[in-house]
Amino acid sequence: MIPRPAHRLSPLGLLVLAGWGLSACTSTETRAPEPVPVATPAPRPAPAPTFSGPVLNGDGSCSGPVPTGATAIEPGIGECDLVRLKGKPPTDVLVGEGRSGREVQVLYTEPGAKELYFFVNNRLDRIVK
Repeated sequence: MIPRPAHRLSPLGLLVLAGWGLSACTSTETRAPEPVPVATPAPRPAPAPTFSGPVLNGDGSCSGPVPTGATAIEPGIGECDLVRLKGKPPTDVLVGEGRSGREVQVLYTEPGAKELYFFVNNRLDRIVK
């Protein structure tokens, strides 16, 4: 005689047990892939602006020998060219750094008028009278 197991599963119990076991194999759970770090090159600093010739100091004096090339006050002349062409020191000079590099404002107060000269990298950019 074959011994019978003391506990017997019903067909419904076997079906539930089989379904549970198979559900682990057919799981639909998905995960997003891990992000892969992307190496980005470091931004390069902007090159320092270059300009030639002497420049004005904050007191209105030139940092070197005054050039003699410019013959008229017009856009593109250097800071010291302006002082030489005007024939007298400026009333005020503001020297600073801007987005484009060195920025200088030169003020001349004339009887009855003011003239303001704007330079970018030692080149006359515009005049406000």
